[in-house]
Amino acid sequence: MPAGTEFGEAGDRGPGNHWTLTFACPDLPGIVHAVSGAVVHARGNITESQQFSSADTGRFFMRLQVESPVTREEFERALQPITEHYGMTWRLDVVGRPLRTLVLASTAAHCVNDLLFRQRAGQLAVDVPLILSNHGALRDLAEFYGVPFESRAVVSPESKRAFEERVVEVVEQHDIELVVLARYMQILSPELCARLAGRAINIHHSFLPGFKGANPYKQAHARGVKLIGATAHFVTSDLDEGPIIEQNVVRVDHSHSPAQLVAIGQDEESRTLTQAVKWFAEDRVLLDGARTIIFK
Repeated sequence: MPAGTEFGEAGDRGPGNHWTLTFACPDLPGIVHAVSGAVVHARGNITESQQFSSADTGRFFMRLQVESPVTREEFERALQPITEHYGMTWRLDVVGRPLRTLVLASTAAHCVNDLLFRQRAGQLAVDVPLILSNHGALRDLAEFYGVPFESRAVVSPESKRAFEERVVEVVEQHDIELVVLARYMQILSPELCARLAGRAINIHHSFLPGFKGANPYKQAHARGVKLIGATAHFVTSDLDEGPIIEQNVVRVDHSHSPAQLVAIGQDEESRTLTQAVKWFAEDRVLLDGARTIIFK
């Protein structure tokens, strides 16, 4: 299994015969042949296949969609010899199964709204059991979409620790597979970052690696930039340094005020975060050290 296995195996709820299989392993001869043979052994038909060999790390990555009449247990038995032989980290999931997702937010509504709108419209395969916030500003928005909302003030080290303990509690209670920081304006502790490694996505309101930290639009305006953007990345204990999943930019000029840059940038933030979550929910994102492999 890829990073984040502390949340348990995904895709073990609900029958299905259309599967997504992703894996990573050292790049060796015969991998594709072996995988194809295992699929045939499971009476499967490959309907989609993508692969990548990293010259930088010497690792091989692959994503398959497979139709097969066998059960999960039978499919896993067919895969076991090759996963052990090649030292694979792998994931088998039902195509289209909604990913159990916890949303963390503060006061900004645009990213949360876009996620919930696209989930309701059937464009984003996530199941959000709770929005957890350090402010109460988004309660009405959550109620509009019928999503439970909980706010807990973070004003001291003790209250921050209590908030993060609640995050862990929700993750365990709801078997959460992804945590989305939808403009959650608090820095997670190193301990929580480690616990959520590979399973937490943040949106930063600049085109990283430029303008890290707070007030990036103000920084961008002061530098007179001609492009502003947004970056969705995995959360790590190094602020705004996690592996990048998606980025978008838009052109601006000298006439735009800091407030106008914020308004323009919010559209990019929403679009970028939603795309990253969509790819993750569809098992299209694999980690390769400090980089990501995205099978679009």
